[in-house]
Amino acid sequence: MNPGTIIRRTRLADGRRVIVKSRPDAPPDFFIAEARGLTALRGIRALRVPEVLEAGMQRIVLEDLGEGVRATDYWRQAATGLARQHAIRGTSFGFDHRGFCGDSPQDNTLDIDGWRFFAERRLQPQARLARNRGLIDARDAAAIERVCARLRDRIPDMPPVLLHGDLWSGNLHVCADGSPALLDGGAVHYGWAEAELAMLGLFGTPPPEFFATYAMHARLREDWRERVSLYNLYHLLNHVNLFGAAYRGSLQASLAAFA
Repeated sequence: MNPGTIIRRTRLADGRRVIVKSRPDAPPDFFIAEARGLTALRGIRALRVPEVLEAGMQRIVLEDLGEGVRATDYWRQAATGLARQHAIRGTSFGFDHRGFCGDSPQDNTLDIDGWRFFAERRLQPQARLARNRGLIDARDAAAIERVCARLRDRIPDMPPVLLHGDLWSGNLHVCADGSPALLDGGAVHYGWAEAELAMLGLFGTPPPEFFATYAMHARLREDWRERVSLYNLYHLLNHVNLFGAAYRGSLQASLAAFA
């Protein structure tokens, strides 16, 4: 959640509880992208997703799912739902509109080549931005280019599936009844399922039960964890650009393993 976003709980005239997220300085189409992403996720009925009631340039109004304590089968519900979501395949990588990961615009121009999409729509734009801002140096930028050049050797051929796209632990919400739900859908797109699982472990990680349950309902390669740091290069670069050089050490550690 962007620190400039104001969150308010209120009721509509018909008594429904809603969340109003507002931000006067929101980038153009920021809340529109969130609304489209949430609507896409909600439409497949895999995990709970708040209904979008209104979306504009400076605010979005959402169904209030409440907040509670995890149900005893919370992680099993989350894994089963995410596996159902990842069963939704696209014909191309990307999405039908641009998105946002945090405040960073995401170019979702469709591409049938997942390796090229990850290089040209994810890693390289973030690397150029960080280099131009002086947040990474020439060696870091060169290392990222070497990673991009070898993506086909390191990532197996996998289909594009529907991703939340920014699925860290804070966007996997505990509803009032203890069930899991997805929030903040601005980064929704079609991409690699492994990349979604990788981000879930970037800032804290689900218990083993989650991954075991997921593997019961979706194909999960035994060596997928070997690629976690590779997928998370994108999110580390994004954090460097959003929050500064404090994340550069983590980025460089990941690059050292792959570049």
